[in-house]
Amino acid sequence: MRFLSMIRVDERRVQAPSEELMRDMGKLIEEMTRAGVLVSTAGLRPTAEGVRIRLRGGRLSTTDGPFAETKEVIGGFAILEASSMPEAIELTKRFLRVHGDEWDIECELRPLDGPEFGRRA
Repeated sequence: MRFLSMIRVDERRVQAPSEELMRDMGKLIEEMTRAGVLVSTAGLRPTAEGVRIRLRGGRLSTTDGPFAETKEVIGGFAILEASSMPEAIELTKRFLRVHGDEWDIECELRPLDGPEFGRRA
């Protein structure tokens, strides 16, 4: 099964990653990719560089970032290959542990749906 792990951050408090964190994260990504449990991962640029597209009542609208009403935003993601939710939880914990004690972040973990991801719709 595949899972989407979404890293939530408070964009007002996000800190720049240290060189040590970038090095440790690179090692973890390489290890998990080789093991076949990490399909893809990336950080996301700030909401100031984003756009929201909404469909409401049949009408489309767009709103340029930043999105002031949003406290927490998705700051990055990882697509994981795991045999179960408990395994995906442990993989996600590895990503969080790499950040150390000075970070205040959380991940939302959800299974991907559809036959190509290991679940039938």
